[in-house]
Amino acid sequence: MVGQSKRVTLGGLLREQCRAARGLIGWSQSDLAEAARVARQTVVDFERGARQPHANNLAAIRAALERAGVTIIEENGGGPGVRLAKRGRKR
Repeated sequence: MVGQSKRVTLGGLLREQCRAARGLIGWSQSDLAEAARVARQTVVDFERGARQPHANNLAAIRAALERAGVTIIEENGGGPGVRLAKRGRKR
C-alpha cells in the first residue's frame, strides 16, 4: 500500500505501542533500556522506525514494560494498543 509503513510485530510489540507504553508509566527511553537491559540506541532506533530489534531484545523490551504494569493489547479488531494492568484493590 502506498504511503503506509510496514508494521512488524515480532514479539507482539509495535513501535507505537512501545512509545505509548512508556508514556503511560512515565519512562524515558533510557529508563526502558535500563529495565530491559538493552542499549538505549536499540530503543531509540525501534521507536523511530529505523530498524527492528533482534527478537531477544524486543522480547526483553516487552517484558520490561509488562513488569512495570503495562498490558500489551494485540490486534483484536479494534486495533493494537496498550493499557495499565489492573491492580488489586487495597482495603
